[in-house]
Amino acid sequence: MLRLTWVQPEDLLGHELRQAAQDGREPKAVAARWRAAGGPEAPATAGASPTPASRYLRRLAEDLLDELADLPSALADDEPTDLGRIRSACPDWPEPVGTTATTTPQALEAAWLGRATGCLLGKPVEKLPLDAIRRLARSTGNWPLTTYFTARGVPRELLERHPWNRRSAPTSLAENIDGMPEDDDLNYPLINLVLLQRHGRAFTTTDVARTWLDELPAGRTFTAERIAYRNLLSGLEPPHTARFRNPFREWIGALIRADVHGWTNPGDPAAAAEQAHRDATLTHTANGVYAAMFTAATLATAATGDHDVHTCLRTGLTVVPPRSRLARAVRQAVQLAHEQADFESVVDALHATHADTHHWVHAVPNTALIAAALTHANGDFDGSVCRAVSGGWDTDSNGATAGSVAGLLAGHPTALPDRWTAPLKNRLATSVGDFDGIGFDTLAHLTHRETHRP
Repeated sequence: MLRLTWVQPEDLLGHELRQAAQDGREPKAVAARWRAAGGPEAPATAGASPTPASRYLRRLAEDLLDELADLPSALADDEPTDLGRIRSACPDWPEPVGTTATTTPQALEAAWLGRATGCLLGKPVEKLPLDAIRRLARSTGNWPLTTYFTARGVPRELLERHPWNRRSAPTSLAENIDGMPEDDDLNYPLINLVLLQRHGRAFTTTDVARTWLDELPAGRTFTAERIAYRNLLSGLEPPHTARFRNPFREWIGALIRADVHGWTNPGDPAAAAEQAHRDATLTHTANGVYAAMFTAATLATAATGDHDVHTCLRTGLTVVPPRSRLARAVRQAVQLAHEQADFESVVDALHATHADTHHWVHAVPNTALIAAALTHANGDFDGSVCRAVSGGWDTDSNGATAGSVAGLLAGHPTALPDRWTAPLKNRLATSVGDFDGIGFDTLAHLTHRETHRP
């Protein structure tokens, strides 16, 4: 039986109960009704429970999802989604700078390569618990991480307890890499490149939706993106697509779409953040949107080559409401990274703070981990991607974003070590448009062209 992930109402309800508790609603009465009816908890790691619920439970889940959506949030004033209210909440919102700053095709190629490298490093251990990642790496002498994961030398009993990600291992373990395999962390930058080519930087959220329907296969979407895609096909329009029965609206999906918005606005973090907002609000709200805006503003600052990573991250925070959960988490993570010499201690503290209350794909802990990795590594490429992946949670997405920032700061593809880039063979696999097999050098030139268009 097909159990389509990330859309079954009986699976969404458990996630929405957790989301409600996080964003200041009071879900206890709804949770009691669900459990009294025999409703299951949310799937722990995957997107669907193994067996379908009864018709009664499914209908009840739909009703309770709608009931939860109507509950008032105590955090609404501190965590708006409307751009005007976000700007009003940010006292240090960056001033627009126009188009005077520039970046180079070489820096953009390094950013694309960095994104691919970090993603590829994290793919085999995606969904694994932190302890398993450490054990697998240590078993081959690759801890602290210095290169891609390998199965060679891993004890069989360890692999039986903690198998690699089944979809990724055939293409992303060191002995199997042959070019960059397809991944949503690379598909979304490609989609946004198409978006800018067709609609320019003044695109609307509706333009994003149209581009998705034209170019993005539904089966290549996950979590909030899959819900929004379903909502579009059901006739809903943005921004309602982000809210209707979508418990993943504060997860990491909008963050992994933000890079092109930063890359194409060098020196203009405000413009980058506003683009990221128009993209993100198709699928996300509040902290899910802030994560994308933070990433875009950080990258826009890095794109000029004039700032260190710490300035870039501080600038990224200027577009995030300072009393939001995301802002607090990033500030704590950066402080930990400055205070602790050992990055494992930083990771352990972050997991102690967030792991019990957040899903491993939630934007808040993952954005905090990315910021901590970049800070602790001082923007160094090797250190940034390895720390981001070694911290667990959404390993491929975190590695990709850290690699994008650090690659952009490195400024040139030759600044990235060959052990990372040579296995990519300047080739990217994708199901998006006509990009399958494209080289990162070509992507860099296509991206650079969009920095000079209105």
